[in-house]
Amino acid sequence: MSIDVKICGINSPEALDAAVSGGAKMLGFVFFPKSPRAVTPVEAKALMDRVPDGVTKVALMVNPDDYDVGAVCRHLPVDLLQLHGSETVERISDIKAITGLPIMKAVGIESPDDIAKAHEYETLCERILLDAKAPKGADLPGGNALSFDWTLISDEKWTKPWMLAGGLNAGNLAEAVKTSGATFVDVSSGVEDAPGQKSEAKIQEFLDLAKSL
Repeated sequence: MSIDVKICGINSPEALDAAVSGGAKMLGFVFFPKSPRAVTPVEAKALMDRVPDGVTKVALMVNPDDYDVGAVCRHLPVDLLQLHGSETVERISDIKAITGLPIMKAVGIESPDDIAKAHEYETLCERILLDAKAPKGADLPGGNALSFDWTLISDEKWTKPWMLAGGLNAGNLAEAVKTSGATFVDVSSGVEDAPGQKSEAKIQEFLDLAKSL
């Protein structure tokens, strides 16, 4: 069984091409100015135009207002919207009405209470992304190269497709998959040489490993 992969934080043609040629199922584009991986709508359009059919283009936003949601989702060929902030179920309902797009809600996991919270989003969202909870005061809600205790979700049952994120890299992917039971994973910092600087070699290595699991 191979593991499906989303490469997040795509911000260059080279990283995009490496991810596509390596077999990534999803590519994430970050619309959060504080992130070292952030892209503007103009930059994202040029990148998204390179993505072939069959690869899902994901827009990552953090507590976006209606204007920002419209600017990204109405003018770019986005397939899936990833909400990575503190969006409530009610807010997500509003965003779905604005965009008409399927939603993947990211939830930071640190304790069983966080898992219960993640389940609350299953009624409305098409996918759930389980990430490590960001440290208090952190500028970024994700992409912090941190993992969480995968045993917390090892026996969990979900009604919607879910994805594992948080500090994944080629060195811990096999253990993460074995412990958590994930069949779809999200990687960002784990395929970088420095924050926001994707490594084509690391992308290829991660994707090759995922195919072998």
